[in-house]
Amino acid sequence: MSAQEVEITIIRSVAEIDAAEWDACACPETADGGRPHDPFTTHRFLKALEDSGSVGTGTGWQPQYLTATIDGQIIGVAPMYAKSHSQGEYIFDHNWAHAYERAGGRYYPKLQIAVPHTPATGRRFLTRPGFEDAGFGALVQGAVQLTENNMLSSLHVTFCTGEEAARAEVFGLMVRKSQQFHWRNDGYRDFDEFLGSLSSRKRKNLRKERATAQGFGGEIHTFTGSGIQQEHWDAFWIFYQDTGARKWGQPYLTRAFFDIAQEALRDDLALVLAKRDGRWIAGALNFIGRDALYGRYWGCVEHHSCLHFELCYYRAVDIAIAMGLGTVEAGAQGEHKLARGYLPTPTWSLHWMRDAGFARAVGAYLEAERAAVDEEIEVLTEYGPFKRTQIEEQE
Repeated sequence: MSAQEVEITIIRSVAEIDAAEWDACACPETADGGRPHDPFTTHRFLKALEDSGSVGTGTGWQPQYLTATIDGQIIGVAPMYAKSHSQGEYIFDHNWAHAYERAGGRYYPKLQIAVPHTPATGRRFLTRPGFEDAGFGALVQGAVQLTENNMLSSLHVTFCTGEEAARAEVFGLMVRKSQQFHWRNDGYRDFDEFLGSLSSRKRKNLRKERATAQGFGGEIHTFTGSGIQQEHWDAFWIFYQDTGARKWGQPYLTRAFFDIAQEALRDDLALVLAKRDGRWIAGALNFIGRDALYGRYWGCVEHHSCLHFELCYYRAVDIAIAMGLGTVEAGAQGEHKLARGYLPTPTWSLHWMRDAGFARAVGAYLEAERAAVDEEIEVLTEYGPFKRTQIEEQE
C-alpha cells in the first residue's frame, strides 16, 4: 500500500481523537492488559499535558498532532508541536537557531515531533500493527511536507528509536546521535547481586554511599498506584518547583499536571519520598514502562549527603529489579551516573531543514558530532564501574 493512499490531517488537541484509537497506534501491546512500552506517548499522558496547561497556549508547545488515515481508519499518529523556542527538548539546537537568524532567516516557529519535557527514547511515528510501512512513510512525508508548505525553517524528531532513525534517512531526514546514561538489568536477583558485577573499589564506594544516604535521620518510602496520595503530590510539587527554578528558570509542568497524574497516571508511576522529623524532605518521580523505568524529576528542601544518588539511582535500580524491568533510563546528561552503574547509551534524533545550504552545514556538523559521540561513549564505557569481563559482555 503506498503512502499516496494515506490521508494526513492535523488535530489541535489529543482529546479530538478517541483514546482507544490513539493507543491502538501508540501502544498496541497493551491489548494483552500489560503496560505500554512507552508511557509517554499514551493518550492519557499527552492529554494530561494539555489539560494541565503544561503544553498549549503560552507555553511554546502548540499541539499539531499528525494522524494518518486509510478509508476512515486511523493507521498512524505522531505527537507533533509547533515550537516558538527550543526549551524542554534536551536535544540542543540553540546554536543552529542563532546561526540561521544571523543569516537573516526566521528559525521559529519550527515543528517538533517529541514528547514535551521528556528525554526518554521511544517510537515517535506511531503505527497500528499491520500498517507499519504505510503509516511510517506517510507520517514522515506528511511532516516534511507540512514544514515545506508552511515555509517553516525545520522539522525535528527527538528521542526516536534507532530503527526509526535508520528508516527516516531514506526520506531525507538527517540523523543526530547523542548519549545518555542507562542502567541495564543483567537478570539480577537483588541489589547485592548487581554490586557483585562491579569492581571491588566501585562496589565499596556504592555501599558507602547507600549507607551514608540511608543514615540521613529519616525513612525512605516508595509509592505506586493507589499508594500515592494527595499529600505526596503536595510535597513533591515543592521539590519540583525548586529544581525547575534552578534548572530552567521556571518549572515546565504546572501544579495541575500532578493533580491529573493522581487520577489518570498513578498506575504508571513510582514515587520515592524521604521523610525526616515528620515531614517529606526529598523525592524522585519515575514512570514505569513495560521493560524500563524512566527517572524523571527530583527535588528536595533539605540537603543530605548522597540522598540524591539513593532516591534517583539506587532506588530506581531496586524498583527495576523487583519489577523485572530490563533498563533504567535516568534522564538527560550527568556523567556522575557512570560511577553508579549507568553506562553511556546512544540516543537518536532526526532533523530536516528547508534551506538546502543550511541543511548541508548542519549535515556536516552532525557527521563530525557522531564521530565525537562514538569516541565519548567508548572512552566513558572504559571508565565504567563494572568488572572488565562485565563491560565486554555489555558491549
